[in-house]
Amino acid sequence: LDIFDGLTLPGIARRAMKILEDVISAIQGMHQPVIGAINGPAIGGGFCLAMAADIRVAAEGAYFRPAGINNGLTSAELGLSYLLPRAIGSSRAFEIMLSGRDVDAAEAERIGLIWKCVDDTALMDTALAMAQRLATMPSRALAATRRVIDVGSRSSLAEAVSLEARTQGELGRAPDFAEG
Repeated sequence: LDIFDGLTLPGIARRAMKILEDVISAIQGMHQPVIGAINGPAIGGGFCLAMAADIRVAAEGAYFRPAGINNGLTSAELGLSYLLPRAIGSSRAFEIMLSGRDVDAAEAERIGLIWKCVDDTALMDTALAMAQRLATMPSRALAATRRVIDVGSRSSLAEAVSLEARTQGELGRAPDFAEG
């Protein structure tokens, strides 16, 4: 690839990390919900990419591993230290990130890392069915709910309640509410 021409191995790694950082930021900045369909190993950056999705469904054969710690680096890359504790709690996140172990899809569902574990052959149908359900919802309401969940999970209860009230008021004046 031209973007790597003339770079040393560390330079290539830095450039690749920057590209992945941009992808994670783009996913987080989207207005519409993002559904991740994980089929197979989600290791290192793949784990982080999966965690950037709002709703994650995984095939039974999928697994997750924070690889950096196993290679003498840190497991904290591409926002994993932010996203994983929010999804599963800090105690579980610490254990997984410090041990660098594999988390299979069944465990991932049990601890809340993913929404659902499905048969390998049902993965895309399940993800697409969720996407179709969300597509029937009012787009402003989806975008606002996504924003409120994100902000609410990082703020105090009082701030979350205040934002929720403001958002409900804004959406209550929108055409989608009258139609709904």
